[in-house]
Amino acid sequence: MAHGTASSMTRAERFTRSLVAMVTGEMPTFSFEFFPPKDDAAVEQLWEAIRRLEKVSPSFVSITYGAGGTTRDRTIRLTERVLQETSLTPMAHLTCVGHSVTELRRVVGNYAAAGVRNILALRGDPQGGLGQPWVAHPQGLDHADALVHLIKDLGDFTVGVAAFPDGHPESRSTLQDVEILIRKEQRGAEFAITQMVFDVDNYLRLRDELARRGSRLPVIPAIMPITNARQVIRMAELAGQPMPVAVTDRLARHGGDPEGVRQEGLAIATESARRLLDEGAPGIHFITMNRSSATLEVFGNL
Repeated sequence: MAHGTASSMTRAERFTRSLVAMVTGEMPTFSFEFFPPKDDAAVEQLWEAIRRLEKVSPSFVSITYGAGGTTRDRTIRLTERVLQETSLTPMAHLTCVGHSVTELRRVVGNYAAAGVRNILALRGDPQGGLGQPWVAHPQGLDHADALVHLIKDLGDFTVGVAAFPDGHPESRSTLQDVEILIRKEQRGAEFAITQMVFDVDNYLRLRDELARRGSRLPVIPAIMPITNARQVIRMAELAGQPMPVAVTDRLARHGGDPEGVRQEGLAIATESARRLLDEGAPGIHFITMNRSSATLEVFGNL
């Protein structure tokens, strides 16, 4: 875990306790995901959300990493700022896309220099977008398990990975997804965070198959409170995981009523999160879209 100041040690200890709680099922963790802002107005909105969400003392917050490393520098700066200016424990994302091994080592070194010791290791989507063939950098890495190994080899880092309850877009079956997760675990991954969960049964099938195979990898389901149906449906399609008809039908009942859609979206998120926790999920990872109100409402419902 982290080294250095007393405050960073405290956060490191907090994250260690969260990790232990995830593995043992002692208590659920709650975490939030942000993305690097693109302009000054977005910076202000993000920091307002961070300050409001900080008050509920999440186990950690994660900072995403743009496709092809497009937000690399902003991700590093934001992660460092969260560490320096808040009481939150940041976890930085890192992808293989468009990076040589030398560049990946440099990014990990930059995180370490900033005091960040928690990294989510991802292969990342093809640079041309989903549906395009994956092409690794000529001097890069081809799979997330290799990135996990690289990070663990560089120092004392806590490494998480991605999980796909609805199936990875390039996967042949749930069994293949399970095998890949186990491979990541064997290379040093200590937990996984899923893509957005809209079908709880799919999450449970993935989790139970992992357990049947002897895996102890905690898999944290990600929930995104729906406040704009069109936006979330589009995001799900881009991620290669179309939303279940049961969800889209509930949203469609409200037609062009934005507040009705928002309330239904919050109800769906609350119901899913409650069931996940009742079924023993190790925590909930909220995708915030850099806003706090909807996330805080669902968190409060729980």
